[in-house]
Amino acid sequence: MKAVVIIKHGGVEGLAVGEVALPPGPTANLVRVRVRAAALNRADILQRMGRYPAPLGFPQDIPGLEFAGEVESTGDKVTRWSVGQRVFGITGGGAQAEYIVVPENTLAEIPANLDWVHAAAVPEVFITSHDALFTQARLTIGETLLVHAAGSGVGTAAIQLARAAGARPFGTSRTAEKLERARSLGLEDSIAVGNDPQLFARAVQTWTNGKGVNVILDLVGGAYLEANLASLSIRGRMMLVGTTAGAKATLDFGAVMGKRASITGTVLRARPVEEKATATRLFEEQVVPLLASGQVRPVVDSTYPLAQIRAAHQRLESNDTFGKVVMVI
Repeated sequence: MKAVVIIKHGGVEGLAVGEVALPPGPTANLVRVRVRAAALNRADILQRMGRYPAPLGFPQDIPGLEFAGEVESTGDKVTRWSVGQRVFGITGGGAQAEYIVVPENTLAEIPANLDWVHAAAVPEVFITSHDALFTQARLTIGETLLVHAAGSGVGTAAIQLARAAGARPFGTSRTAEKLERARSLGLEDSIAVGNDPQLFARAVQTWTNGKGVNVILDLVGGAYLEANLASLSIRGRMMLVGTTAGAKATLDFGAVMGKRASITGTVLRARPVEEKATATRLFEEQVVPLLASGQVRPVVDSTYPLAQIRAAHQRLESNDTFGKVVMVI
């Protein structure tokens, strides 16, 4: 089968499309999926650079954390899926290939209103957002949410899910243009921060009449920590999801203690399959119906054929994207 292959670590020149062995036929509760589209994530860039190896048991040289396709064959203990069903899901790696084998409980059925490209733009960002906001941060009706990197894949999903749940989402980005586009997704107010995180800390006080936001979804990290703590409400919850601006900062224990704040870090890729299955089930129950009704929607920045994987990586690395970059396979 054809697959994206990392032939050497470093820049995009280390990527190629090659012929690799077809995954073995599925046994037990495993399903082999014919992949039709797969979205890119920052993790793919880091894996290409040699800075984020795949978890044990997943291909080290074939990237890809999410996919959409149809069931090609099933193991003898599979009960949910039949050949030909349209499914999407998450995995620890190997999704940027024509076929992938995954446990049946890490799949969900694609709503009829989504084509392959839009379906592939869903799993990683909507499962990550749903799990972080509702399972872990317990965001509820009437609460306020601050989303950093509002134009990212996770950001666009989080804004929509928060609005659908009756929360009030606010956002930040490097550029005003991305924030203007995010308003159509339900963003209540926003600010372009450039290189000054204190800008959003002051804006939050205005938006919330000095109360601070209940939940922060931080995909940026680094220098945002101090301003995040200043922006949190009493008993506020901060979810650390990304570190695009660095992974280290100085923590003011007094600020955390004074606000009785919670700081939680989360990842999806490295979790045990049982945890991924639970997150997928909750996504299937609570998010897929919203996708089917059109109440929330995947946001696609651009699409590329498999042969243009290097161009796709360059697009994602440009930081000019709004939504997901998707490979058609």
